[in-house]
Amino acid sequence: MWTFILWLILLVVCWPLALLALVLYPLVWLLMLPFKLVGITVDAVFKFLHAVLMLPARVLKGPSAAKV
Repeated sequence: MWTFILWLILLVVCWPLALLALVLYPLVWLLMLPFKLVGITVDAVFKFLHAVLMLPARVLKGPSAAKV
Protein backbone atom coordinates (compact mmCIF):
# COMPACT_ATOMS: atom_id res chain seq x y z
CA MET A 1 0.00 0.00 0.00
CA TRP A 2 2.73 2.46 1.00
CA THR A 3 4.74 1.56 -2.07
CA PHE A 4 1.80 2.41 -4.30
CA ILE A 5 1.20 5.73 -2.53
CA LEU A 6 4.88 6.63 -2.87
CA TRP A 7 4.75 5.72 -6.54
CA LEU A 8 1.71 7.94 -7.05
CA ILE A 9 3.55 10.84 -5.38
CA LEU A 10 6.52 10.19 -7.65
CA LEU A 11 4.15 10.11 -10.63
CA VAL A 12 2.88 13.57 -9.75
CA VAL A 13 6.34 14.99 -9.02
CA CYS A 14 8.35 13.41 -11.84
CA TRP A 15 6.34 11.21 -14.18
CA PRO A 16 9.25 10.02 -16.39
CA LEU A 17 11.07 8.64 -13.37
CA ALA A 18 7.87 6.97 -12.16
CA LEU A 19 7.35 5.29 -15.51
CA LEU A 20 11.00 4.19 -15.59
CA ALA A 21 10.60 2.68 -12.12
CA LEU A 22 7.44 0.91 -13.27
CA VAL A 23 9.28 -0.62 -16.24
CA LEU A 24 12.46 -1.55 -14.33
CA TYR A 25 10.73 -3.11 -11.30
CA PRO A 26 10.13 -6.54 -12.95
CA LEU A 27 13.71 -6.63 -14.23
CA VAL A 28 15.11 -5.87 -10.78
CA TRP A 29 12.83 -8.54 -9.30
CA LEU A 30 14.17 -11.09 -11.81
CA LEU A 31 17.76 -10.15 -10.98
CA MET A 32 17.10 -10.51 -7.23
CA LEU A 33 15.35 -13.89 -7.57
CA PRO A 34 18.52 -16.05 -7.40
CA PHE A 35 19.63 -14.24 -4.23
CA LYS A 36 16.23 -14.87 -2.64
CA LEU A 37 16.47 -18.57 -3.51
CA VAL A 38 19.97 -18.78 -2.02
CA GLY A 39 18.69 -17.06 1.13
CA ILE A 40 15.82 -19.54 1.47
CA THR A 41 18.24 -22.45 0.98
CA VAL A 42 20.76 -21.17 3.53
CA ASP A 43 17.97 -20.55 6.05
CA ALA A 44 16.69 -24.11 5.56
CA VAL A 45 20.19 -25.56 6.04
CA PHE A 46 20.67 -23.61 9.28
CA LYS A 47 17.26 -24.75 10.60
CA PHE A 48 18.13 -28.34 9.71
CA LEU A 49 21.50 -28.12 11.49
CA HIS A 50 19.81 -26.59 14.53
CA ALA A 51 17.28 -29.43 14.61
CA VAL A 52 20.02 -32.07 14.29
CA LEU A 53 22.17 -30.50 17.01
CA MET A 54 19.23 -30.08 19.41
CA LEU A 55 17.90 -33.61 18.87
CA PRO A 56 19.94 -35.23 21.69
CA ALA A 57 18.72 -32.62 24.16
CA ARG A 58 15.11 -33.19 23.13
CA VAL A 59 15.52 -36.97 23.44
CA LEU A 60 17.16 -36.73 26.89
CA LYS A 61 14.50 -34.31 28.09
CA GLY A 62 11.91 -37.04 27.87
CA PRO A 63 8.22 -36.82 27.05
CA SER A 64 6.53 -33.59 27.94
CA ALA A 65 3.54 -33.55 30.26
CA ALA A 66 0.18 -33.64 28.55
CA LYS A 67 -1.46 -30.23 28.41
CA VAL A 68 -4.92 -30.07 29.88
